[in-house]
Parts: sequence; C-alpha cells; structure tokens
Amino acid sequence: MRLDRKEIVGLAGESGSGKSTIALGMLRLLNPPGRIVGGEVDYEGVDILKLPENEFREKYRWKKLAMVFQGSMNGFTPVFTIGAQISEVLKIHGQDASPQKVRKLLELVNLDETITRRYPHELSGGQKQRAFIAMALALDPDVVVADEPTTALDVITQANILNLLKTLRRDLGISILLITHDLAIISELVDRLYIMYAGKIVEEGDSAEFFAKPKHPYSQGLLASTPTLQSKQIKGMPGFMPDLASIPPGCSFAPRCPYAMDVCRREEPKLKGVGSEKVACWLY
Repeated sequence: MRLDRKEIVGLAGESGSGKSTIALGMLRLLNPPGRIVGGEVDYEGVDILKLPENEFREKYRWKKLAMVFQGSMNGFTPVFTIGAQISEVLKIHGQDASPQKVRKLLELVNLDETITRRYPHELSGGQKQRAFIAMALALDPDVVVADEPTTALDVITQANILNLLKTLRRDLGISILLITHDLAIISELVDRLYIMYAGKIVEEGDSAEFFAKPKHPYSQGLLASTPTLQSKQIKGMPGFMPDLASIPPGCSFAPRCPYAMDVCRREEPKLKGVGSEKVACWLY
C-alpha cells in the first residue's frame, strides 16, 4: 500500500477484514496478544517498524503519523474540558499549550473558542469528532490515519466531516489514509483505493476507474450490495469471511466466489497488473 504526499487513499472492506489492524500496526499501537510478525512501514526511506520504541515515539508517533481512532468521539475523558485535554497533549510533547494555540487548532476544524470550556457530554457527536481531529492535528503531522471517522454520525454530519478532511488536505497539505467499509464515502473523497479481504489486499487502483469497472469478484460484490439512487435491486454476497486464524488454502474468497476454479482452491493469487490497476485473482 502506498500513500503519497497530499493524497487521500481509501482502504475498504467488510468488518473484520483487518483494516484497523493495519492502521494500529502502522503506529505500533497493537495491544497484546497482537504483534507485528513481518512486513515494513517505509516512511520517507526509513522502516519505522525497526526503530527503537523511544525513537519512534519521540520522532514519529503523533508528530509525523497521527490517528483518528474508530469511535474516537467517545475517546475524551468526561471529567475534563475539551480545551484542557487538547492542551495536555501539547504539554506532554513539549509544545506550545497556550489557550491561543488550542483555539487555533479548534478553528482548523470549524469549532469556536467556547468549545474549550465545554465538557464532552455537552458536545454533539459531530463536534466531538471534529475536536478529536483537532487533537490529532496538534503536533502538525504529515499523515493522518482516519479509521471510520463518520461511524454513528447522521448523514449531514458525515458530509461535514468528509468536507473537513478535504479542506485539511488542501490547506495543510496533509496525506490521509481513510479506512471505511462504506463505499459511498470512498467515492466522495479518495484519489486511490485499496480493497481488503481476509487480511489481504485484493484490488488497488484509481478510485474513478474502480467505481466504473471493478475487477475482483469481491469488489464487484461490494459494489452490487451498495444502494444507489439508480438501484432497482441490492444483491448480497453469500457466505461469510473466513476466520483469520485459519484461512483456507488458495484464494480466501474462493468459497464465496461465483467464478471459483480448481486453481483458486489450491494456490493463492498474487497482485498482478491489469491495465492501470492491480488485482489478486486467477481470472486475470
């Protein structure tokens, strides 16, 4: 997976496919028994997975790579004001924690200074989500990983959050990895897209090309099950995703795939260039 400067990249797939695990692995925040057993995260030529924890924490986590966690709107401590909690982040990292700095961060996400004096329970879901995004921006990171940033928000508030992410990319020049299972959100926001199934990337490519003509059978199934204004019938996918602790041999999607062949059940397909995209499927 690649994320370029000032780019918004989407990572999509159904719940349980491993999207959030990738995000937590990037920031080395996996809790035991979870652990990183292989791979690399190359940040401007440095494999940050090989750095000592102290160096990674001091130089990269939150300063270069920040994260808006899934359900982050509930991540504030209820007994402190929003301003105090953002200020604490700045103090811990030795940054300017003045009220002016906190107000500036809140202005970036379209919240006024009165929010600094309010407690989490006094804010709406959308306000808390924007406040948490402000906290993620506190140390001026280059990359923000947004894990399901619109979960549990109404449609209007979802649109506001998506527009905010677009504005932050334009005004601050940050790169965004957007993790979601909602293809409608992906279609509105991202430049490039990765589709994940059972812990593996099965398709990657330009967002517009993907929505015009998805290639992997799983991608086709995802789109077919997504309602649109033109939809006359929504088609679901039969079966369930396999247990990631005991993935069957061959292609993990084969038990649910209408095009499965014998080779699909024997050998795992690798990502292969198909036009301007890459697809992991024996059909290609």
